Amino acid sequence: MGIFDKLKQTLKSSFGNEKLEESLSKTRRGFIDKVVDVFTGREIDDDFYDELEELLIQGDVGVNTSINLVENIRKRADKERIKTSDELKEIFASEIAELMGTEKTMLNLKENQLNIILVVGVNGAGKTTSIGKLTYKLKNEGKRVLLAAGDTFRAAAIDQLKIWGDRNGVDVVAHQEGADPGAVVYDGIQAALARKSDVLIVDTAGRLQNKVNLMEELKKIKRIIDREAEGSLSEVLLVLDATTGQNALTQAKLFKDTADVTGVILSKLDGTAKGGIVIGIKSELGLPVKLIGTGEKIEDMQDFNPESFVGALFSGMEDETNE
Repeated sequence: MGIFDKLKQTLKSSFGNEKLEESLSKTRRGFIDKVVDVFTGREIDDDFYDELEELLIQGDVGVNTSINLVENIRKRADKERIKTSDELKEIFASEIAELMGTEKTMLNLKENQLNIILVVGVNGAGKTTSIGKLTYKLKNEGKRVLLAAGDTFRAAAIDQLKIWGDRNGVDVVAHQEGADPGAVVYDGIQAALARKSDVLIVDTAGRLQNKVNLMEELKKIKRIIDREAEGSLSEVLLVLDATTGQNALTQAKLFKDTADVTGVILSKLDGTAKGGIVIGIKSELGLPVKLIGTGEKIEDMQDFNPESFVGALFSGMEDETNE
């Protein structure tokens, strides 16, 4: 069975694959279609490899990853004595599939105890909206969820979280604008323990003007969690806006260094031609993408399945290259 047949089979058997295919349509038009053009009726020479590498970098796959991918493809082409670019398309798809892997990176939530999820990210990345969608998803899975409005820097952030709480039918622990985020987290933990909540999701400030302050604030929050509910910090999830491309990678590097991020929520995947960012996050930073936003509706968030992603990414590529 060829790589495209395997990808089609994976996509067909995956829950939510139609929504994923739809959400990646802009990426296929803006990125994969250009790659398809490179792979159509071309001689394999240095110009071919240079153009492929440039397109991968433009698609926000990441510079190092793009260089390594092209080098691997070049070596396999030499070893297998492939002469035309049409023959290389399966090798290209298989290299991406191998890079992404097959293991789903689920949220690390334990049974019969409180799980605390810190959500971090810059303002405008879709952080609060992602919390709302995650809350909906967890509630549908039978979890008792409580929210804590730890982004006290902006009154709008507190109000927005309360709106999402109302939409989901869950309570929000909040103080007034300018309050100590640590005090909000403390009260959130006490409320979650008293109510025997399964998950406490904590929104955090999204300002990056001073990363030292950001780091210290997060360290303080973690100390409070360790003191009041030791062992309950399950995830530190970084929300990245897929439409920002390389800026998202830069943000990821900063937060990885300062916030001990355990995984990524990639928002607005449906609105970008830069879906290659998923590959870049995985390969350049070693951070697992755990959840993806695939639309504007409250239910438009799903667990990230790398096999389904690659299948949706290359959906129709075989047919297009054979036309």
